[in-house]
Amino acid sequence: MLKAPRVLLVDDEPDLLDLMEITLAKMGLDTRRAASVSEANRLLDDEHFDLCLTDMRLTDGSGLEVLQRIGERHPAMPVAVITAYGNTGNAVDALKAGAFDYLSKPVALDQLRTLIKTALKVPEKDNVGAAAGELLGESPPMQEIRKQIGKLARTQAPVHITGESGSGKELAARRIHLLGSRADHAFVPVNCGAIPETLMESEFFGYRKGAFTGANADHEGFFQAASGGTLFLDEVADLPLAMQVKLLRAIQEKKVRRVGATQEEPVDVRIISATHQKLAKMVESGRFRQDLYYRLNVIELNMPSLRERPEDIAPLALALLGKLSHGHTLHLDAEALRLLKTYAFPGNVRELENILERALALADGNTIHAGDLNLAPGPAFQPANESDSVPGNLQDYLDKVEREALIKALEQTRHNKTAAARLLGVTFRSLRYRLERLGIE
Repeated sequence: MLKAPRVLLVDDEPDLLDLMEITLAKMGLDTRRAASVSEANRLLDDEHFDLCLTDMRLTDGSGLEVLQRIGERHPAMPVAVITAYGNTGNAVDALKAGAFDYLSKPVALDQLRTLIKTALKVPEKDNVGAAAGELLGESPPMQEIRKQIGKLARTQAPVHITGESGSGKELAARRIHLLGSRADHAFVPVNCGAIPETLMESEFFGYRKGAFTGANADHEGFFQAASGGTLFLDEVADLPLAMQVKLLRAIQEKKVRRVGATQEEPVDVRIISATHQKLAKMVESGRFRQDLYYRLNVIELNMPSLRERPEDIAPLALALLGKLSHGHTLHLDAEALRLLKTYAFPGNVRELENILERALALADGNTIHAGDLNLAPGPAFQPANESDSVPGNLQDYLDKVEREALIKALEQTRHNKTAAARLLGVTFRSLRYRLERLGIE
């Protein structure tokens, strides 16, 4: 007969310990209780546990001390923390320190049961699938990214993924989901910039039949569709301020109200967000709410650009060719490969895939030549030992080239940004982002 999972409960309030013990016993779980850090440490040294639930404030110390000890001696054990109502700072500190999730006092039993069920499904490090959400490349930056994702997959902490367009932010989010305890449930990606503002509330939270003209039946929103799983908010910086307020409440309360409904309904989703914009600068300028920023940006994951990992270009190109050729054997000749390795890739991996797809259409036979790539003119990457024209680090050099091109285009169009974007072959939105990033007025 299989042993019931064992849970260590650490709290100095006997009434709360009693309530949690009864609740977990009804779930078929075995529990042990401790009223202090020292007692918890003694139990952790003497017995095996599958999960620890600890209060943040204890008579002889902090729940962070329990969390730290478990991280050092039992790194595979998930730990959840209990915080005082409204004290989200402690919760954020715990999540950054490696906590799986948190609960606020007074503890809601439905949230406690959901947290316990989710935590006990966290996979062991040795059992995670290597193919989950493939992120190709063996460069040091990519090895570090995969290492970070492995850690993030074991928590429920909100993650904010940054990086340039095309650098693989959604792929990283999917990998976090697939390697975590929510892998059996839905991963729901949402492009926040593609939803009309008038439809945002109904799309995110759903609506009741008759809530407005055309609402002929009840409709689930993104939060309900992601129940038990992960909601990925791509380009979250594009959310209007009014929607940011509603999203903040949904994340804080873990409840949503459908349009046309009178009651809120609980939702259990993990939030992962992403954007290529600098949220901190948007907070400073008043375009993004500071409280929502701190809710989303508990842990930040920065995706490296393809320029930062040039050694990955060749294996990525070959892998993408295999995907695009549907099983046919295709090759890149030496000159084509050399051109790819020295190209700057402002659009990152997405641009590499587009270039190869176009080359497949132009190539004769099974070999792609340099001319088939039809690379757009732009600054190429030249290793420092082959050219004296790249002062300092690569990013500074690329920023300088980009700044000069933007200023020249603005001067030619008499500072008409729409015309400048057309001249440069980019969207107006992309031009505006580049101007902001480089501080060009």
